[in-house]
Amino acid sequence: MTEFRRTIRFHQAQWRARHGHPVGSQPIAPNEKPSRPVGSRLPLDYARDTGANFLTPAALAAVQQRISVIEPHQSVDQQRLWADLLWSPALAFNLFGDLAADLDLADRLVRSWWPDAPGRVVEVRFAHSPGWLDPSYLKSLRAFDAAFVLEGGIVAVDVKYHERAKAEIPRPENLARYIEVARRSGAFADGAVDAVKGKSDLAVMWLEHLLLHSMLQHESGVWRWGRYLVVHPAGNSDVADMADRYRKLLADDATFATLTLENLLRSGVLPAANALRERYVPA
Repeated sequence: MTEFRRTIRFHQAQWRARHGHPVGSQPIAPNEKPSRPVGSRLPLDYARDTGANFLTPAALAAVQQRISVIEPHQSVDQQRLWADLLWSPALAFNLFGDLAADLDLADRLVRSWWPDAPGRVVEVRFAHSPGWLDPSYLKSLRAFDAAFVLEGGIVAVDVKYHERAKAEIPRPENLARYIEVARRSGAFADGAVDAVKGKSDLAVMWLEHLLLHSMLQHESGVWRWGRYLVVHPAGNSDVADMADRYRKLLADDATFATLTLENLLRSGVLPAANALRERYVPA
């Protein structure tokens, strides 16, 4: 438990209390089981009834639209989405829900990052995978928290908020496919795959970056351009360190980018920037 993680847990509990929301629990849905109060959560029924985890009507509408569609094999934790104030996929809806409702704003944001991105933004998606468990992609349940779909390209966004450095092991039965995509990408330096194919705290970042590359390599030819973007608070030193170490594994980092939450909120594009700052950035 780092100082940063303690700080934002307390910050979320303060935000909840300041806005008059009741305290949630662990487990999120007790169902008459023993439970304990958790200040950075909302009661599940209350959260579903009020949409209190979401800051704008557009963000809530984006959530409702996303959960109304069940994609084959999808893996979406709806309990945490509604009730966990620290849940990064919920932050993604809060950050980009208004842009999903205003594609001109979404396109303006992408242009501010990459002026050379092809075409305009035609859709903003959430909890998005091009194909859950589809072997023509990565044959995995990995997904992007948000995705800006362009005419001929995609910006795939991974939002990190409360996450810490935690070692994971890529699925051994899929390792051959992971290595194939990595080698075809030309993005990785010599020895890089050996550093992440076993147990590593960079495994998740690697697999999500590979998911983007599997789209760029797909036989459909739909995606000709892509970026994998990691958004994180400046104070989350675990994620900042992982991103720095991951970049050192790349021979070509053109498809990898990072952005702090604070710089995103200073972009002048997000309509709810002040509410987002109050909610997610401790003073």
